[in-house]
Amino acid sequence: MKILRTTPAHPEYRRLIKSLDRDLAVTDGEDHAFYDQFNKSDAIRHVVLLLEDDKALACGALKHYRKTTAEVKRMYTTDEARGRGLAGRILHELEAWAAELGFRRLILETGIRQTPAIRLYTKHGYQRMAENYGPYAGVTGSVCMEKTVG
Repeated sequence: MKILRTTPAHPEYRRLIKSLDRDLAVTDGEDHAFYDQFNKSDAIRHVVLLLEDDKALACGALKHYRKTTAEVKRMYTTDEARGRGLAGRILHELEAWAAELGFRRLILETGIRQTPAIRLYTKHGYQRMAENYGPYAGVTGSVCMEKTVG
């Protein structure tokens, strides 16, 4: 397995994102359109893929939020690769890359129904924010978390 730092143009990232969006449409239910508007890749410049035999099994991305803050976006692991610790490896690589880029804080949003994601982020040192940030402020279905890096 290898970790690749790339961009949203990578075909394997685009393939995984299609699967992620299909999964989120089911999990988010009637709230999907609201969340989907904040999950486009057009403002994302930094993508991490975990590849096995040139096929991506997991991905994650960084999106600039403020001067020293980046947002973790588009975390996904394929169904067949879950339970192998790949999301943690992606998250670790995103944190290292963020620190190299000069970011000191990472933030993220996940849905209240995304309990495996909440467990993952908590396990890796993310803490729930007192108030949701940006477009998620006041949204009861959102869980916003943060971590200091670098």
